[in-house]
Amino acid sequence: MSDSVSIELPARLHLGFMDIPKDAGARFGSIGLPLEGISTKLEISRAAETSVHGSEGRRILAHLTSLSAHLGLTGHHRIVVRETIPSHAGLGSGTQIALAVSAALRTLHALPLNVRDDAVFLGRGSRSGIGIAAFDEGGLIFDAGKAREDLTPTVISRIPFPSQWRILLVFDDRSQGIHGEAEIKAFRALPPFPQSSSAAICRRVLMEVMPAVIAPHIVTFGNAVNAIQETLGDYFATAQGGRFTSAAVGKTIASLAECGAVGIGQSSWGPTGFAFAESQSAAERIVSVAERAAGTTIRIVTGRNRGAKISLAAAPQVELECPNQY
Repeated sequence: MSDSVSIELPARLHLGFMDIPKDAGARFGSIGLPLEGISTKLEISRAAETSVHGSEGRRILAHLTSLSAHLGLTGHHRIVVRETIPSHAGLGSGTQIALAVSAALRTLHALPLNVRDDAVFLGRGSRSGIGIAAFDEGGLIFDAGKAREDLTPTVISRIPFPSQWRILLVFDDRSQGIHGEAEIKAFRALPPFPQSSSAAICRRVLMEVMPAVIAPHIVTFGNAVNAIQETLGDYFATAQGGRFTSAAVGKTIASLAECGAVGIGQSSWGPTGFAFAESQSAAERIVSVAERAAGTTIRIVTGRNRGAKISLAAAPQVELECPNQY
């Protein structure tokens, strides 16, 4: 039995939906990619009284309290938050916080991991399953949404993301993406998503995105992502004020594209924007000559081809890559 447990879960890009049904029981379908270098990290240990130290304390304490009661755990715990994914930025922070508490708590008490059930219990994965799937493995992830009886969206494919490719992230710390009740209301207010648009997106995913990642061929990949993002950006424009939640991010992304970046878009409700480059040197060249709109910052990261990392702080220390949950 371990004395404490540390866990690291990655941020993820949401590259788009494959369908957006009005029927609550129908399947959405998503494309997403976990990222290296941006993550939620926390440590949990037994304690004389329960406490949370670090950012997102209120949310983490709520998850800890709910899960402890759900799992029949009566002891107290101390959680130290080392790092969190930026909240309401379109990078999956809420899901990764929930899963981090779940997996760390279960590991501390030698309970089997149950990522999918705990995600549902904590209210995660109602539309996209990318963040939940990223717990298990990395790579470019495709899910088919969830049917009415499913616990979480069904992962239909994972493809290792080319290690040489780079992702250029554009941040605007002055803005937040739509979230919470506002997100629910936004989905309800949107018009029906055209079946022809869904069909076109699915064809691009199957015939362009997937083979281009395997080949790899970044221009084909980028053109397909561009087309998908334009379709979805136009659909969500009335809810978020344009193709991009942040006009500043949109301007910076446009400049990156003019300088050679491909596959531009916005992750989820934003405001984080993204683009791709074929190598580290190409990414650095693009960033060096692109114009940044006021208030934006750019970061170069890689895709993540591994899942969550769980470390047991006991003698001797053991580090585990997350076991297969699917």
